[in-house]
Amino acid sequence: MSESHSTRIDTPLGPMHTGSGDMYVTVGAQLHEVDRSVLRRVADDQLAWLRSVLVAPTGMGDARHKLDDTGTVILDGTPGSGRTSAARVLLCEQHQDTGVFHELLPDEEELSLRDPDLVGVGDRLLLDLSAAEADRWAAARADLSTLRKAVHEQCAHLVVVMPRGSTLDSDLQQYRVEIERPPALDVFRRHLRVHGVPYEQYLQTDSTVTDLPGDQWPMREIATFADLVRRAREAAPVDHGFARWCASARRAQNDRRKEIATVVNGLREGPQRALLISVAMLHGAHADVIHQAAQLLLSTLRHPPDELPLLQRKDLAERLSEISAGTGPDGHVRFEELDYDAAIRAHFWDHVPELRQHLGTWTARNVDLNDPHVTREVRDRLVARLAAQYLRTGRGEGLASLAEHWSTTTTSRVRLEAAVHALTCGLNDPAHGRSFRQRIYQWCANKQLKGEFAQVLVRVCADVIASSHPDQALLRLYHLARRERGTTLALQELCDLVATSGRLRRRLLDRLARSALSPAELRIFLPACDPMALIASHDNSRALVEENGVQNSVTMCWRAVLDGLPHMEWQPFAERWLHTATDAGHRGDLLLDLVVGAADQCDDKRGTTFASLYASARSAECTAPGGAARAAATTERLLQKISAAQGLALHDTPPPTESPRGTTP
Repeated sequence: MSESHSTRIDTPLGPMHTGSGDMYVTVGAQLHEVDRSVLRRVADDQLAWLRSVLVAPTGMGDARHKLDDTGTVILDGTPGSGRTSAARVLLCEQHQDTGVFHELLPDEEELSLRDPDLVGVGDRLLLDLSAAEADRWAAARADLSTLRKAVHEQCAHLVVVMPRGSTLDSDLQQYRVEIERPPALDVFRRHLRVHGVPYEQYLQTDSTVTDLPGDQWPMREIATFADLVRRAREAAPVDHGFARWCASARRAQNDRRKEIATVVNGLREGPQRALLISVAMLHGAHADVIHQAAQLLLSTLRHPPDELPLLQRKDLAERLSEISAGTGPDGHVRFEELDYDAAIRAHFWDHVPELRQHLGTWTARNVDLNDPHVTREVRDRLVARLAAQYLRTGRGEGLASLAEHWSTTTTSRVRLEAAVHALTCGLNDPAHGRSFRQRIYQWCANKQLKGEFAQVLVRVCADVIASSHPDQALLRLYHLARRERGTTLALQELCDLVATSGRLRRRLLDRLARSALSPAELRIFLPACDPMALIASHDNSRALVEENGVQNSVTMCWRAVLDGLPHMEWQPFAERWLHTATDAGHRGDLLLDLVVGAADQCDDKRGTTFASLYASARSAECTAPGGAARAAATTERLLQKISAAQGLALHDTPPPTESPRGTTP
């Protein structure tokens, strides 16, 4: 609302009533009310973590200088040498006030490395082809020169990770840098230092320490082992030292399948196994949660109830001791052995396949528990552990279907959060991320979405995919926005996303101009084509409104708006357009030229459209932030442009007039 007594809508994103009759807006469980910044911080946190634990490999200095001098570096090296981590850290170091980090995926939909709009000013781009097949590498290599040109023109930075042993064209050899793995012990100790392990512990020269980890371990395995040592330290008695922490971590690494099978065979009763599974899935949760979870599992499996009187039954402490678990001083339940819970989860998943579908139902019921100890962290850990079993065994499709099921049946806010987290686990998995992105695209673009699943997809696209693949997030949100009814969640997130980058706004405008320009697509265009963003300086003081491609897209879309939507629907946006043009100088004139040019193309009702546009300008004078007098000058400029478009002198034949309320006098 403006400070005057009239009504003004600058950028309406909520449901708008533009005709007669009733309007029904249905809103289910409100997923969008949760802390939306949590997932968006994940990508930045991961980059910061990589930077803190990275021991610079041989060649890192050369790569850094090459990237500084040319804007491009191509990393080569053996698998497991830390090439991809080094690539991300190099880009993290190039952070600027403009631009975003994003990973290029040339083999996925609607993305070509030759597209100049792929690169924005100051962007940091990662092209990870370390695992690419020969034909995919050859196709990308052919486009690298074109991509490099765009990177140079936009003052951006590009890091390419090439497949080991592949060829590189002679003109690109100057950008190649060989990465060699740093000493394993140095990497191990750096991780321990960042984990907070006292240096006097990990600097010991005892062979049990210096032999860990091995020089042939990939960097990711060293990181995993260091985290095991950290966890062993946290769980160990105070009198245990570094060597015993390492020994515990070593045991956790061993293949324990036979050991676990023997343990499970010794637990024949249903309640025992239900408790064992519950502790494994909710390891570290409060004892009250474990107890409820075990009862829920028995109920989910329709296990016969215990007929013994309550006081004759075993108490929880006795039952936990039977499965080598116990409750600590904080009331939380843990197994005695490090990572014993992971081995238990794997055993039941692998050897009791009939249990898998029930675990999905049971997890949802636990998520819904109304208990103060069932925190967001507890729910997320439970969902992540279930997701890990699906992903470990190559059942990504099952995990995706489970998330969809959680969102389309009887839902709650926490269950929708669980669905988001399940899809996030799939997207972040190196082996399954691509298939999850493709599945989400099909959902967004083609599938009839039921229940509250659409808002789950909105959250996943806006908070997870956008953090590293903004172009893909834009396309998915676009499809969700053009299909949504009774809500504007996807549209809001789409507008928020393009507000972060002129490049993304340009891509969206181009996409809209190439669409069928249906009413649904025009209702995306109106809020997404923010005139303030069009006149803002970018690309070395240029503005989007000054680009020929953007002008063509905007004119085409405005013509469709003026020709196809009711006047009352587009008028608030036209008023904002005119208000913006008032103090924008040359760029303001361009804004006026665009809407006048769009109206001039409305062949069948050209005169009526000019009249409606002029009436909107008169109405906008009453609500102009700079005052009615200055707005009247804008109206006069608009009138001159309308008359010129009609080939008329201003004093000869003015355009048809309408009252400020839009009704012909």
